[in-house]
Parts: sequence; structure tokens; C-alpha cells
Amino acid sequence: MPRPKLDPRTPLTELHVHLGAAVTPAIMWGIAHAQGIRLPTKDYWAFRDLITVGRKQRSFQAYLDLFHWTELIQSSPIAVERSVYEVIGGAYRKNNVTRLELRFNPMKRNRGGEQDLDHIIAAAVRGMDRAVLEYPQVRAGLIFCLDRAFSFELNEIIAAKAIAWRDRGVVAVDIAGPVEPSFRFADYAGLFGQVRRAGLGVTVHAGETGGPEEVRQAIEALEPTRIGHGVKAALDTRVMDMLRERGIVLEVCVSSNLNTRVVRSFAEMRNLVRRLTDHGVRIALSTDGPEMLRAYLRDEIATVLRHDILTFEEVVRSLETAREASFVDRAPVPGGARDGAGSRRRRDAAIALEVEV
Repeated sequence: MPRPKLDPRTPLTELHVHLGAAVTPAIMWGIAHAQGIRLPTKDYWAFRDLITVGRKQRSFQAYLDLFHWTELIQSSPIAVERSVYEVIGGAYRKNNVTRLELRFNPMKRNRGGEQDLDHIIAAAVRGMDRAVLEYPQVRAGLIFCLDRAFSFELNEIIAAKAIAWRDRGVVAVDIAGPVEPSFRFADYAGLFGQVRRAGLGVTVHAGETGGPEEVRQAIEALEPTRIGHGVKAALDTRVMDMLRERGIVLEVCVSSNLNTRVVRSFAEMRNLVRRLTDHGVRIALSTDGPEMLRAYLRDEIATVLRHDILTFEEVVRSLETAREASFVDRAPVPGGARDGAGSRRRRDAAIALEVEV
């Protein structure tokens, strides 16, 4: 009996996409040359291999190292605007993604303070607004990523910028980055409380390289609505209970976890996801970085079905969960406008606005 397939016209929601991993290599190549960035190779195909994973498995740190070049290339207002615009439009054209949340750390795009942070953020907003104007079926939002390797003071600045730009399309705050022995979620409880009171969503990277204890700490300290990855929560029934009881949604990125060897095999991934779904934990499928991993959202869905990680009915449920868990539709809008005309007026104003610095 043939496996059921998702109708290609089905609109999709993607909640977990990093800007540095979502722009096609060809566009990145063009942006780099337009800015005169000295690349380590003059061969396009070698460059593509430099910033993508493909079918090669890497360590988690090696995966993070790929962002060195993508973040460098995107480190200007012009590059950020073009990148955001291309990701949103490309996701709609390739996969009919009609609701997309795009996350990045603006402080990793300002060349260590050389570029003004508000100019970088304004450029991201312009890119998003341009894309949504061209594709009115699409809703999009920006998520600002704090970094575990940053000082509290730097992360505090990023959170403050997210709050300041919340009426312009910033919908949530995340915290990501490499494992840092000195990092504690508890240190950020007060800061994330401010973020929530400002009306922004909260999602946190946890349970990827860390175990279920990391997920528990993130839940207790930061009270997130969603958790990025989070699959290692399946190893502790008490942590799964916390996720289920609080209705926290896991942004599950199958290809990413396999490529970075955070999860060693499809069998292990199947076991983890099955434990989560059987325990009533809500999950939403995402790519993490469709271009860097060379796997788009419909590829993820096909992979999940082909390897019996989820049933077709569970995939459909995960798509609905993603739509319901999106921060985009609850984003603050000036004047309370929620209708299409109001949204268009907001975007028109956003494009015309020049930010004072």
C-alpha cells in the first residue's frame, strides 16, 4: 500500500530557521563579491561546500563553525536586508511556507560594533517587509538570538533591542550558541521576564547537545512557550511531563540533529520522537537551516514519513501545532490593526521609515 503524501499545495509553517543557514549559496556568493569580502576560495563549488553540510555528517561544533562565513558575509545592512528578503520569498516559492519565523543574532552582523546595531535591525525589517509585500499570502516574524558565549551585558542589549522593535516585526527572543560551562539559564530569569511582559514570545535552545536536565532548567528558569530541538527531553519522563503539562512545543529539526551527530541514527531519532509523541508532548517540524543542510521543510516531512518517525496523521498534527504555536499572529501591531489593510499600512510605513541613530 503506497504511503500517503502531503498535498504540495498545503500551506506550511516553519518556526525554527537561522538566517545564517537559510540563504542559498549562490545568493551568498553574490553578496560576498558585491561587498568585496575576501573569501578563502575563488571557486563557487568549493565555496558552496564551505558553507553547507550536504550529506556529510559533522560534529556539533563543526556545524557551528560553518556560521563563521555566513555571518561574516551577512555583516552589513545591505547584506542582511537581501538575506531576509531572499529567505522569506524562497521559502514560499519552494515549499509554500506561508508563516515563517526567522532567527538571528543582530550583534553577530555588526562587525563587533563597527556597524550600528539599529541599522542592522532596520535592514532585517525592510527585507521582511519587502518579501511580505511581494507575497501577501505570507506572514513572517523575526526572532533575536541571545548567545551563551556572550556576556550578560551584551545579551541584555539584544533583548532590549527586541523589545524596542517589537512593533516592527520582532516577535520573540531565543538563546542559542555553543556549550559554555559557566552559562546558567537561571541568570537570565529576570531578563526573560521582561521580554515576556513586553509581549514577546520566548523560545530557548535546549535538549540538543544537552540532556533532559538542561531542558528542565530552561523550563524552570525562563518559562518558554517553545523549545528549540529539545529531543533529549525524551530521556526523562518527568521532563516530558513538564513539557506536556505546560503545553510547551518542541521545534524538532530531524536532519539537523542527524547531520551534527547530536542524534546518531534514524533509529535513535525514531525512538526519541516516538517517546515524546506517545507521552503527549507537542512537536513542530522545522529545518534549522534549509540551505546549509540542503534539506527543505517538505524534505523533512518526507524523511520523517519514510523512516516511520511519525505517522501521516501525526505529521498533519505537527503542522497544525506549528501554526498554533507561531508567535507571528500574536505580534503587537500599532493601533491594534489585524486586518489585511492594517497589515499593509504597517508594512508601507516600515519601508518608508528611516531609523534615527
